[in-house]
Amino acid sequence: MPILPIDTHRYGTPEMRAVFEEENRLQKMLDVWAALALAQAEVGEIPQESAEEIASKASTQFVKLERVKEIEKEIRHEVMAAIRAFAEVCGESGGYIHLGVTSSDVLDTALALQLKEALSILEKRLSRLEEVLMELAKRYVDTVMVGRTHGQHALPITLGHKFAVWMREVSRHIQRLRECRGRVLVGKITGAVGSQAGLGPKALEIQRRVSEKLGLGVPEVTTQILQRDRHAELISVLAIIASSLDKFATEIRELQRPEIGELAEPTKPQYVGSSAMPHKVNPEVCERVCGLAKVVRGLVVPALENVPTWHERDLTQSSSERFIIPEALILVDYMAQLMIDVLSSIRVFEDRMRKNLEITQGRMMSEAVLMALARRGFDRQKAHQRLREVVAKSVEEDISFKEALLSDPELGKLFTEQELEELLNPMNYLGTIREQVLAAVEKTAEERRVRGL
Repeated sequence: MPILPIDTHRYGTPEMRAVFEEENRLQKMLDVWAALALAQAEVGEIPQESAEEIASKASTQFVKLERVKEIEKEIRHEVMAAIRAFAEVCGESGGYIHLGVTSSDVLDTALALQLKEALSILEKRLSRLEEVLMELAKRYVDTVMVGRTHGQHALPITLGHKFAVWMREVSRHIQRLRECRGRVLVGKITGAVGSQAGLGPKALEIQRRVSEKLGLGVPEVTTQILQRDRHAELISVLAIIASSLDKFATEIRELQRPEIGELAEPTKPQYVGSSAMPHKVNPEVCERVCGLAKVVRGLVVPALENVPTWHERDLTQSSSERFIIPEALILVDYMAQLMIDVLSSIRVFEDRMRKNLEITQGRMMSEAVLMALARRGFDRQKAHQRLREVVAKSVEEDISFKEALLSDPELGKLFTEQELEELLNPMNYLGTIREQVLAAVEKTAEERRVRGL
């Protein structure tokens, strides 16, 4: 009976959940045994016809998960149960299954095959998110809005600038995933304690051939297991990705607050925000992303704890990684899809952005005036202090910054009203934002071309 929300299909995309289904895991184990038998036949260790029979039956169409579980219940050994169920359908050739290897060879290599599938799915998902953000960055490159620091109005930016920053963050995550693939997508055929003694004189060649058949890397040297620094790196990268998705979602949640009202999740009239308050339209999808990010970040500690094991192997990493690896990949992939859904139809309220630019009555443009004074020969530090006094007057008397400047005995003589209008116009103080955004978009487009997109 399903218990966890991944099992009930509340969370997770169908593609990623399928990677970690029990049947797919069994299939990957069968794929490893088939590749091993074929490699051993190629170097003359077992008969070719036996290897072909093993390979032809290496499918859950023949080796049933139910039968494996039935045997495991009796003997209490997962891999040996699968070996027996496999041997039952291979006849006399079944005696060559798992020859010279140990359980970790099969489990670690099968896991690498699952990770190969999962990382391909996740990279495509992130590439789609990157594409959505690239389009948003271009569309809103000139849409001026308040830039905030410490939650306070700082200087004007554009919405495209915000989206471009997120876009490049996603681009870096794709790079991180691609960089760690070579360290993570590695199988092992080294037998007990990693010595390859049971595989005979052609052991290294057998391992090379198995890895080649499965499209995996060859480890430099192993104990009885692949070293878990590889998997700890992956979980750490996934946690960083989750944190960026959390960041995007948090920003949308903040900007959806009625007091700000600049962005909002897509919604439909039939969606219910509150069981008690009919008016509520909540950013619940973004909140879900933020909540799941907490879970993913929490998986880093057990991943790091899995790196130390006793001597050449123990089982302390096995039980925890059966939770953390599927969970991390399923949740991050799902979170990425949620952000694609939100950003693809995000509601942008440009009128509200313009109104919010006026909340400080021009005071947010104080740096523009400061720089103008510095260009006219004012000591920068003294000018800063004088402007702070003018800002205080604007606040206390509830008058615009322009009025406060014009009424100042000293500064009011330095600028005409028209000059102040120009200085206090947010459109005139965007620096190189447009150039930065378009350069970031072009860099992303070039990286996508290199990736074949």
